Amino acid sequence: MIAYFDTNALLWLSEGRLAGLDARLDALLEKADLRFSPMVLLELEYLHEIKRSKLPARDIQHKVEHELGVSLCDLPFPAIASAALDEKWTRDPFDRMIVANAKANGFAPLISSDETIRKHYARTVW
Repeated sequence: MIAYFDTNALLWLSEGRLAGLDARLDALLEKADLRFSPMVLLELEYLHEIKRSKLPARDIQHKVEHELGVSLCDLPFPAIASAALDEKWTRDPFDRMIVANAKANGFAPLISSDETIRKHYARTVW
């Protein structure tokens, strides 16, 4: 099974603040093939630029890939963009593409604390 991280969840994972929040989440972290959307990488860099994240996106990517076994998703962009056309519940391009990425990969679970995402994507886990 594949599961995706949204931006804040991946940031928390990289900082060691994700484990122990919920038994269902812990089980998913143990058994799933963990991935993140390229949009997460871009949003992480935006957060670094506005000083809401200490590390640049590439440093976080290196940490989660090499130390934690989480990989950058390589689904073709046209498939993700096509799925994003149906995400009319938000004007946030990051949320729209991150959810679309999970949907485009077989409605994979998405690890997120975002209440709006949870409201609109039934496979959200937190």
